[in-house]
Amino acid sequence: MPARRIRRVWLTAAAAAALAFSGLVAPAAQAEDVPPNTSDPTVQEPLAAEAAPAPFAATAWTSPGGAASPGDFTLSPGALNAETTTRVTRLDAVLPKSGVQNLLAGANRTATPWCSRDPFGTAADPDIKYCLQNDDSVSQEWVPQGFTGVSDAKDNELWGTAGDIELYASYDGWDPGRETDPDPATGDCTAAELEANDACNQKGVRITFVQSRINPATGSPEIKYRHVLLGWTYVNSADHVSFDGLHASEYPIQKGVHAGGIVWYGNYLYVADTRNGLRVFDMRSIMDLDPDGDPTTHDAMGSDTDGVPTTANTEDRTKVGRHDNVWYSFGYRYVMPQVAAWKFKATQSNPVGSYACVATGAPKASYISLDRSTVPDRLLMGEYCRPESGYPSTGRIASFPVAALEGRSADVAAEGWANYLPLTNGGAQGAAAYNGTLYVNESKGTDEPGNLWRLHWSNGELVANGQPVKTARGAEDLYVERGTGRLWSLSEHRPGSASDCTANPDTADPVGTDYCQRVLYGHKLSWLDGQP
Repeated sequence: MPARRIRRVWLTAAAAAALAFSGLVAPAAQAEDVPPNTSDPTVQEPLAAEAAPAPFAATAWTSPGGAASPGDFTLSPGALNAETTTRVTRLDAVLPKSGVQNLLAGANRTATPWCSRDPFGTAADPDIKYCLQNDDSVSQEWVPQGFTGVSDAKDNELWGTAGDIELYASYDGWDPGRETDPDPATGDCTAAELEANDACNQKGVRITFVQSRINPATGSPEIKYRHVLLGWTYVNSADHVSFDGLHASEYPIQKGVHAGGIVWYGNYLYVADTRNGLRVFDMRSIMDLDPDGDPTTHDAMGSDTDGVPTTANTEDRTKVGRHDNVWYSFGYRYVMPQVAAWKFKATQSNPVGSYACVATGAPKASYISLDRSTVPDRLLMGEYCRPESGYPSTGRIASFPVAALEGRSADVAAEGWANYLPLTNGGAQGAAAYNGTLYVNESKGTDEPGNLWRLHWSNGELVANGQPVKTARGAEDLYVERGTGRLWSLSEHRPGSASDCTANPDTADPVGTDYCQRVLYGHKLSWLDGQP
């Protein structure tokens, strides 16, 4: 989950977070695409003040596994949710939409079951493993993080007639276009950069829809997937609705939303926004910028309130949003705009430039998951923390009644519990609960497999069930697939950079294995629970 290298930051942490989370402030201006006046307090979403790091209060910290304050997790509806709804409604009138099943029916990428990629090393092999296409497996640009699926979305684990659907989120972790041209007002890419890596400009977050199915033409099993760009809407200087990729000042050193956890529940997709809370997306608002499936035709789109006809261009990967009556999407066919936000009510005072966490006040929304084994269904939220001097927190975790998040008219408090995780060194990348057991992925860097902890509550504290199970290097978010009894996750590391596995180029790895390429994988819950 933490970034692997420090990149230049164009805005201060507070300024970038305030600009992006507003959902109204536009990206760098191009042609007609000029942002509104961000100095006007009615334009941008007000954020909780970025206070100086809180001094350590000994009374707040209890112990690893001990009780924390659930009140610190309280979420408030985004102040501009109504305006966001208006903008998405305008966008919906201009751009055609696609449902999830249609999107999957035209999935354009193929995963394979099993392969030589082995981020597990000496750890036990998973029950199932999906290997992504090579460019996704080794991408320097897109780093996988959050995980959810149709078992979260629907009690019967079917979306319409479609089952076996998993979703994972990736954040844009590399922006050579802005780094070679450090003026954020242009951020242009050279032709060579575009051809080499398709990584120009800060694209934010994408969601990947994955489905295991039977090919209707051949009768053979296949695993297909498709990427969808997440966006947020704004109104430009020409009074046209437009959109950009997600942007915020991510903790501690990245531009963009980290998307360390995602939950699909009913029509809504919840995305963790570390320093702010949650961003909300709607499966009924997936925009299709290439309805005929031929990128060269530049399909006709609708008109905004001015009545001017528009077209779409999914061939040009360097632009996003509406420019001179043409819609762009960094080359992605599908775009899913943010429809709402939930923000921490408490002051955010976690230190910037560090993975340490305060023990009280607003937490970090590092990861989220869904627990359908309780009544009511609950959304879990937890923190990635590394304890430091003066900041002993190992990371807090709490839960919310997920159905309450659909209302968006009043604060939603965490349920009546919160705990510090019993991980002495912190490092929790994801957590999911099922039938009273809390499963937590702890990262151990690129040098050794991660730890998958099994925890339970005892007298108000979280305690471990035996020893951690060794799992993948770079293990990330967790997702429970109830029907198959699997606990899914994914690995984030890639080969090819000194900070991501090849400083010492895996000289100890067995011949024929790739310890640092990404896979989606699942362990059987019954197997995990039977380990000592």
